[in-house]
Amino acid sequence: MSELAHESTPFDLEACLEALLFVAGGPVSIQQLAAALERRSDEVEKSLKILALGYSGKRGLSIQWHNGKIQLTTAPHMAEHVEKFLGLEATSRLSRAALETLTIIAYRQPITRPGIDAVRGVSSDGVLKSLLSKGLIQEAGRTDGPGRPILFETTAEFLQHFGLSTIDELPPFESEGVRSEEEKLRLLKD
Repeated sequence: MSELAHESTPFDLEACLEALLFVAGGPVSIQQLAAALERRSDEVEKSLKILALGYSGKRGLSIQWHNGKIQLTTAPHMAEHVEKFLGLEATSRLSRAALETLTIIAYRQPITRPGIDAVRGVSSDGVLKSLLSKGLIQEAGRTDGPGRPILFETTAEFLQHFGLSTIDELPPFESEGVRSEEEKLRLLKD
């Protein structure tokens, strides 16, 4: 083991994790970080949670968790300043159909196109192509059912677009005009 691994304190581990996340080209797993630092995964996860708490609030960076991977990102409230500095256009607006489809996918993921169409009541082919091209959704595999339809899920870019650290930060699902939990569940089934 390296000298660093033997002498690290929890504070040093957080600093090392911050440095690795800063130079990483994209999301990385806890196992990758643990292997690089010759630490146990549970130690790394605990330090990542502490580091994430340190970024919450008024800091310019945040830690994003998605599908078991972690990434250092710009804090959502800094988007306007970063876009201006980099000379980027303001984040593109999404159509009502795109927002509707994204909402269905976010709350029901993974979900098939027929499942999305059943909730929306219209075909979602064009909207899905647009969302895929923007990187807000991705294919998550196929079902075992007839025709083996593709399953869709949200991406890390989805989280960044909406300023979320994890999918768990979505507000609770509420359906207007639905009276009981049984009715809510029935509406959510394919």
